[in-house]
Amino acid sequence: MNCDGRNLKAQTHSSNVSIESTAPAPESSTKKTTETERLSWRIKLLYGAPNVAGAALAIPIAINMPKFYTDVVGVPLGYLAIAIALARSFDALSDPAIGWLSDHTRTRLGRRRPYLIAGPPFCGLAFYLLMSPPRGLPPLSSAFWFAAFFILYFLFHTVYVLPHYALGPELTLDYNERTSLFGVRESFTIIGTIIAASAPGFMVKGLGWDERRVFSALGILFAVLLVSLYWSLAWGVRERPDFAVRESNPFVPGVRRALRNRPFRILLASYVVGSITGAIPATMVPFFNQYVIQPRSPELWLSIELLGYFVTGILCMPLWVGAARRFGKRPAWLASFVMGTTGGAAMFLLGKGDTLGLLILICWAGASFGAGLFLGPAMQADVIDYDELYTGKRREAQYTAFWSILPKFVAIPSAALPFAVLASIGYVPNAVQTPEVLLAIRAIFALAPAFCAVLSFVIAWRYPITEEVHRAIREGVELHAEGCTATDPMTGETVPPLDGRIVDEETGWFLDYFSPGELRRYLAHGPATPLRDVRLAAAASIAVTIGAGFVAVNEMRGISSSPGAMASIAVVTSGFALAIFVFHLLRLSAARKLGAGSIAPELVRAHLGDEPGADVTAAAL
Repeated sequence: MNCDGRNLKAQTHSSNVSIESTAPAPESSTKKTTETERLSWRIKLLYGAPNVAGAALAIPIAINMPKFYTDVVGVPLGYLAIAIALARSFDALSDPAIGWLSDHTRTRLGRRRPYLIAGPPFCGLAFYLLMSPPRGLPPLSSAFWFAAFFILYFLFHTVYVLPHYALGPELTLDYNERTSLFGVRESFTIIGTIIAASAPGFMVKGLGWDERRVFSALGILFAVLLVSLYWSLAWGVRERPDFAVRESNPFVPGVRRALRNRPFRILLASYVVGSITGAIPATMVPFFNQYVIQPRSPELWLSIELLGYFVTGILCMPLWVGAARRFGKRPAWLASFVMGTTGGAAMFLLGKGDTLGLLILICWAGASFGAGLFLGPAMQADVIDYDELYTGKRREAQYTAFWSILPKFVAIPSAALPFAVLASIGYVPNAVQTPEVLLAIRAIFALAPAFCAVLSFVIAWRYPITEEVHRAIREGVELHAEGCTATDPMTGETVPPLDGRIVDEETGWFLDYFSPGELRRYLAHGPATPLRDVRLAAAASIAVTIGAGFVAVNEMRGISSSPGAMASIAVVTSGFALAIFVFHLLRLSAARKLGAGSIAPELVRAHLGDEPGADVTAAAL
């Protein structure tokens, strides 16, 4: 093994990755590796096809169910907002647990496939029951029905979708092949979305069925489709065996290391900011269509508008894949922001009778829809490789969970608060709305998402991983596999292999149960400090959980009085604080161990980078 020669080549490559060049990449071992990472169309289709069913389930829940339960089933709007907030809070709590479990699963079938087999049948059943509330249920009972099966749907959805999405980054390590793989997957997402978005309106109009019968039939059809496609994936695509046998990591340190990953933080921050209003377009478009545009047949026009949005999206998908290959993932992603933001914001100017104008703007915004679907996961896969450079581990499911949990938490208000706001200013189902309600619908639907999209664009501008940078990251991982030192292509820092670091891996992961501030307080104030810090943090978070829960209960005064926006905010706050409380509970055992003097102080200082010659790896990632 000649580490000196390999390191010199890698350092020279890393020093040039930021220089713009149109020259072809030099011949190297990376080209040979890339050729072996090409995927057959059979693998791409089997991997992507389940998203037809996934989208077919998601669209009725996001778009049709809120209005169906308020206007047809008779659930008061404010109570529906509370049910959504409760359900999505529980859903966000389940994501990190499922991600961690999937990465730690060791079976004959692999890490992912057991979940792809077990989750879909239960999710399909919960979906059917959510789509088929019994006739004659009183409003409060219907609200409980909605909340119960909404929670169960998202729980079982998480069981299979996180392992499914985690499987993608490990199928290929090639920068451009990932673009193609996720482009295929999200093309199936759009196909499923088109089917689900158009079916209700056309079934009501063409078959003469009422909405209850339509949604019940779709519940059965989509549930069967879900199970069939996911079982085909589970039995038709094998996992990467070398990744499946790697030792995984503890949960809490894994969270800390993920959040120290700078490209991931940028990507996550952009996604989180965009998700603040992420649920608004889907949940509010039926209200905007019926009460602002007021077409003669709202159900039919809603299907036409959604069809225009998603058909334009899938037609433009190959163009975005080509743009990402030609110009890079980040430039293509940023361009899609511009189209979506301008189209969405312009809808604020529309009013009664502007059906054609709305359709044109929806198609303009829809042209960018596909880019956002596949470029985010493709960039996230590259971020996971950067994590491997520092940790030596493959944590696809955990990163997928982190990618999911924070956006879900911040999206909870956008799924619940618009209904609470409309209820508080006088929204009446199936009636002529006041000017104040109409203005609120237009502002919430058009301006709020556009504002957050602009902020998300500004953050995404700083994303640093290009194709050249990614190639250097993969070369660094290969160097580590040979026992050689690598170089971080974005910082220029030296990254020693796992067995060449001052702080051994087991000790490093253990110390990551604590923040740098907590470790420094331990060194300065003695062994009682870690347990005290963890207990105080846990006590503060559970106090917020209880206090916010009390506020939410106090705001709900009975079925005759709809709870206001404060109740939904309190539910979201309580759920987020509860997640933080659980996080701190998982640190108690480590705090006791550290306080008992199990780690030498000089190792703690080396982990912090305070010792001369200490590793930079603990602080760099």
